[in-house]
Amino acid sequence: MFGIGTTELIVILVLVLIIFGVGKLPDIGSGMGKAIRNFKKATSDTEIDVTPKDESQKLSSSAEKSNKEKV
Repeated sequence: MFGIGTTELIVILVLVLIIFGVGKLPDIGSGMGKAIRNFKKATSDTEIDVTPKDESQKLSSSAEKSNKEKV
């Protein structure tokens, strides 16, 4: 498992328990789960359109104007 043995995992878990405490572990776990879920969702989307609708209409109308000027 990624070149990490059981003793290394136990040491890491003990350090996490010492640093964060038992009360914060569920919050950290749920936060990590949400972050991973959002990352997977963002990477699985094929295409994201970030242009606002108003701006895209302006761009299309300005493109039409430039095409008319060329003719």
